Amino acid sequence: MAAISQRTSRVRLGQMVGCNGYRQPSVLAKITSTVDVISGGRLDWGIGAGWYENEFRGYGFDFPKPKDRIGMLKESVEIVKSMWTETETSYDGHYYKLVRANCDPKPLQQPHPPIWIGGGGEQLTLRVVAQHADCSNFGGLPEDWTRKRDILRGHCANLGRDAESIRMTWSPEVFIRETEAEIVAGGSRNLWGAPFETWRDANLVGTPEQVSEKIQQYIDLGCRGFVTWCADYPETESLELLATKVMPNFR
Repeated sequence: MAAISQRTSRVRLGQMVGCNGYRQPSVLAKITSTVDVISGGRLDWGIGAGWYENEFRGYGFDFPKPKDRIGMLKESVEIVKSMWTETETSYDGHYYKLVRANCDPKPLQQPHPPIWIGGGGEQLTLRVVAQHADCSNFGGLPEDWTRKRDILRGHCANLGRDAESIRMTWSPEVFIRETEAEIVAGGSRNLWGAPFETWRDANLVGTPEQVSEKIQQYIDLGCRGFVTWCADYPETESLELLATKVMPNFR
C-alpha cells in the first residue's frame, strides 16, 4: 500500500481484508495512519478476524478458536480508532493491554479513515460490524446476502445504530466474456475448485448484460459497493469488459 500510494493520486487504497491476528493493533494503528498521511488521505482500512488456519500455522502464529479471534478483532478496532483520534491510548482489554500508546502523525481523514470489516459470521462478526464498521463486506447468493443484511440490521437496531450508516458491500469473483459460448468454454475459474454452475451462480460470471443484471439485483437488495476479484488474472479481459461495458450502466 505504501508503494502504490506513491504511484497513484486518486484511487482509494486498502486491502479486503487484512488479518488481525498477524499484527498487534498498536502497530496496525501506526501503519495505517502512515499510509493515510503519505497517500494524502486515501486509505480504506479493511480488517477481519482471519480464518485460514494453514496460513496462521505457516507463519508460526497461534490459531485461536473463532470466539477469541473475533474478540481480538473487536478490541483491535477499538484500539486503532482510539490511537487514530486520541492524544494517548491506554487500553485494558481481555486480549490486549496498552499504556499511553502514541500514534503520530494522525490520519488526515476526519474523523478517521473508513473502517471495513470483512466477514459474515452472523452472531459474532456482524455484531462487531454493527458496533464499529463504516463498511461491511460479505459474499453469498442473493438469498444468503439478504439474510446477512437483515441480521446486520437487527444488530444495529439492538445497539441503537442506523443500519444505513453502514455501507454494505459484496465481494464476488468476476469472469466476463462477450458471448455465452466463451463463458461455458472457460469453465470454473474458482480458486477453491467449485463446480462451474455453483461458481457462476454465486459470482459475477457471464456476459456484460448478465453481469449487469446481477449487479442490479444486489443493488436492489441494498448493496452499495462491489469489491471484485478478476478470476482470469493475469489476463485483463474481465477487467476491461467490467470497465467498458458494465460499469457505465451504473453511472
